[in-house]
Amino acid sequence: MLKLESIKSEKIWGYELWIASTHPNGCQKEFLKACGGDYPLLVKVIQADDTLSIQVHPDDDFAVKLEGKGSRGKTECWYVLDAKPDAKIVYGIKEGYSDEVLSAAIKENKLEEYLEFVKVSKGDFIFIPAGTVHAIGAGLRLLEVQQSCDLTYRLYDWGRGREVHIEKGLAVIKREGMIPVAPFSGSFECEYFSLERIDIKGGWSMYNSSDKKPEGVQLVYILSEENAVIRTSEEKIGKKILPEEIYAVMPGEKITIEGRAQIIRIKALKA
Repeated sequence: MLKLESIKSEKIWGYELWIASTHPNGCQKEFLKACGGDYPLLVKVIQADDTLSIQVHPDDDFAVKLEGKGSRGKTECWYVLDAKPDAKIVYGIKEGYSDEVLSAAIKENKLEEYLEFVKVSKGDFIFIPAGTVHAIGAGLRLLEVQQSCDLTYRLYDWGRGREVHIEKGLAVIKREGMIPVAPFSGSFECEYFSLERIDIKGGWSMYNSSDKKPEGVQLVYILSEENAVIRTSEEKIGKKILPEEIYAVMPGEKITIEGRAQIIRIKALKA
């Protein structure tokens, strides 16, 4: 079991904490060594004090086509850790408009009227399959689970002057696979990853029976705790856990959490 130490990246809108990553742009070297190779997921905590740009990510096929062999697409999801009143996200773009219309709207700083805005609250879950137009609004703190990819096409930046990627961004847009934003049901699974929220009252154990491959590593993210500790089967005394910590559990390893806690168990489902 390895407690992962985050890598902080300051942004004009707030910051990101890369809390589980072997990606070259923010690699936790101990995690890379423990995995024995490239872990296929990237897990972040995102603090948005201002609204992020309007973005879209390619799927695996478009990533290779547009960026070259070995590139991954980016399907992701968000779990809302905290939200100010009336916090919103952009989740999708209205249908029925040509690329020419949307391109003109971007260049004229008028894309807002074509976007779908959704109010979100603490505990909500948002699935963002590759190709979905999206943005995180101000006043949100999110847990993000995604394919290990740092490829973003910025469609629109609210007039802040940063580079936009209109041609590539419009080329990869999809509207498939989106689901209504709602409080997290307790479990979710897609082609690339699964999430399960577990409420621990007294004690809970897990054994990672996955094959000994990088994608076999499982992650335990601490949402909340009340005098809870974590230990491996070789340890008699547990270590205190805290909210927003994350632990990597290796294939063949068993861990136990004692006390009261709420966690999210994260699994990679594809290399």
